[in-house]
Amino acid sequence: YIHYLQHRLFDKEGLASRKATRVLIQQIQEIAPDIIHLHNIHDHYLNYPFLFEFLASIDTPVVWTQHDCWAFTGGCMYFDMLNCGEWKSGCKCCPEKRALFGNRSKEQFRLKKECFAEIKNLTFVSVSDWLKGLFEESVQKNRRIETIHNGVDLQTFRPICAKSDKQFKILGVAAVWDKRKGLDDFLKLREMLPKDYKITLVGLTQKQVNVLPDGITGITRTTNVDELIQLYSNANVFVNPTYSDNFPTTNIEALACGTPVITYKTGGSPEAVDDMTGIVIEQGNIGGLVNAIIQMKNNPLLSSACRKRAEMCFDKDKCYEKYIRLYKGELDNY
Repeated sequence: YIHYLQHRLFDKEGLASRKATRVLIQQIQEIAPDIIHLHNIHDHYLNYPFLFEFLASIDTPVVWTQHDCWAFTGGCMYFDMLNCGEWKSGCKCCPEKRALFGNRSKEQFRLKKECFAEIKNLTFVSVSDWLKGLFEESVQKNRRIETIHNGVDLQTFRPICAKSDKQFKILGVAAVWDKRKGLDDFLKLREMLPKDYKITLVGLTQKQVNVLPDGITGITRTTNVDELIQLYSNANVFVNPTYSDNFPTTNIEALACGTPVITYKTGGSPEAVDDMTGIVIEQGNIGGLVNAIIQMKNNPLLSSACRKRAEMCFDKDKCYEKYIRLYKGELDNY
């Protein structure tokens, strides 16, 4: 809570939590790993300059999986909706207001550049080709950067029931529903689509559920995986009108359950589908989204093709194998 407060007041995200970081460092020292694998380190629980100073001192190979753009910006995770390109040369005064009394984007950009440069054996892994491309334009462009897409458990996420043939069912799933995730676009879709098209949104707050218009069924966030699989499997199409994303796991969960995907051309989201398993629409093109949904109803894509793509490209076990090969390569070159 103190770290979160320092972030919201003084834009010090990643610069507090020294005590918690010491505990982590002590655990790393006790384990003495051959490789250190990092994921998200910017959610108010670590002091990254402190951590990277330690990592530089032990010279252990580090693999760092990137789930957003934070590592090469002055603080923002995504900049699509800001239309900002300062990250390419040096953030100065971020247009995204994150704190009440400060804007440390220039300092954060400098700190990250310096801290990460101290790690000689650092390999970045992107979960999308889109993010890999951004890394290659950023201050981290001279680092090794690989793409390993996210995977899902295909034994869990699988087709368990037939598609609805009485009513065309549209599904949307998000952990948080806001403008960035396309909630407003779903409301517009409801106005433009035929009344017999059913829309179900999963992950809403109860407050959001209470104000939904007729024709949209809202379900609050669920931890019941079986319920989620049922919804994915029964849907005729999964729609993801996201405006800011890296590689949404919901897309590949839908494919694994045999459901085609319609998504905006946002980040790495289009990488989940091909011509046989989905349709990609330009951001904000509600008319195009409507046409794609109607096209999907009139010419449904094969559920088996969706499942096959998930098996070929997004099997978590194959994802693990790629990481193991990466680890072995790092150790061989160490």
